[in-house]
Amino acid sequence: MSMVSLRGLKELIDKISAERNLPKSAVQSALREALLKGYERYRRTQNLDKRHFDEEYFENFEVELDTEEEGFRVLATKTIVEEVTNSDHEIALEQVQEVAPEAALGDTVVLDVTPEQTEFGRMAAIQTKQVLSQKLRDQQRKLVAEEFQELEGTVLQARVLRFERQSVIMAVNSGFGQSEVEADLPKREQLPNDNYRANATFKVFLKKVREGPARGPQLLVSRAAAGLVVYLFANEVPEIEDEVVRIVAVAREANPPSRHVGPRTKIAVDTLERDVDPVGACIGARGSRIQVVVNELRGEKIDVIRWSPDPSTYISNALSPARVDEVRLVNPDARQAHVLVAEDQLSLAIGKEGQNVRLAARLTGWKIDIKDIAKYDYEAEARNIAAAAAQRQAEEEALSALADDDEEFEEFETPASQHDWQDDLDEEDEVDEVNQAQTTEV
Repeated sequence: MSMVSLRGLKELIDKISAERNLPKSAVQSALREALLKGYERYRRTQNLDKRHFDEEYFENFEVELDTEEEGFRVLATKTIVEEVTNSDHEIALEQVQEVAPEAALGDTVVLDVTPEQTEFGRMAAIQTKQVLSQKLRDQQRKLVAEEFQELEGTVLQARVLRFERQSVIMAVNSGFGQSEVEADLPKREQLPNDNYRANATFKVFLKKVREGPARGPQLLVSRAAAGLVVYLFANEVPEIEDEVVRIVAVAREANPPSRHVGPRTKIAVDTLERDVDPVGACIGARGSRIQVVVNELRGEKIDVIRWSPDPSTYISNALSPARVDEVRLVNPDARQAHVLVAEDQLSLAIGKEGQNVRLAARLTGWKIDIKDIAKYDYEAEARNIAAAAAQRQAEEEALSALADDDEEFEEFETPASQHDWQDDLDEEDEVDEVNQAQTTEV
């Protein structure tokens, strides 16, 4: 069998494998695909009979690497036919039977179609090099996806590499002994108080592993995700790790809409143990535990509140540190509530530029209206609530009546009704037959 010589093939595969942290089998697979593309380019340039090559034309061709003799061969699988119409895909039965008398029509054979060393051509070699680079990148992306797919939603240690536009390119790894992989920390996922300098280390939340041929790092990491806060508390509070205390909900505003408002997080915790204080467990003695989390988040303000199955209590707790006098659930179905506070608690309950009440609403899932209790008109609000309730009831009754009408209409067109109509038609036919018979007798 002929062979195109590739000097230093074995050393080349070892070098690429080490530099790109790819297994040798993956490098060889990429090299075979690249050489096949180079052979396609060679055939297209040598197309003297102007044959049409579509995308599927070379599917029956493959490249065989020989690392010992340092070269490659091109093999083609051809079908045995009586008369050849395409020499790239077919071979004559008579020609095969000269070597293998037992061959029959419809069988396939593998033939060596390797070009001569000098015929492969400079353009084919350039094509091979370009395709090899692309195939190696594809192999790397595939391995990265497989390595980090199961780590989505977890926290990794990252190191700052460089800056691209407004993004920070970081190096992360999936575990001890693994090589570093580039990750993208876009502007919207950064913290305003972070100081991103070269080689600085941060804990980051792996949000997504991108797939496909997109350029740049395929790992998307975040410092602004709520999952990072959950991880930091779980790592610092043994009661959370032991599942004595559970985190019920988190509302985080790491990048406030205004630069005059700092980042802030509200976290709701609960426990089934009577002798355990979930809020105290998260805060720690003299605030030691929560301070570790605050330091990692560069001074971000964190409110730890007690979750409650009672919506009024939960909403009241969520508006901490404001003191709430009363919570009125004006529309439980639409999850709307009025929160009554004293005049001196209004600004505290609302928060700077509405941040406190905004986070409380996201944490509880209720629409919260802060009201001054001194100016709150109970009678007027009660009338409004009653009117709204009456309107909702009227709408529900109207919808119910409409549904009943639809059901009656469906019952009217039941098979039984159709059967009655058919009986009537049958009786009319019988009458017509009797009348016709009487007319005939006359």
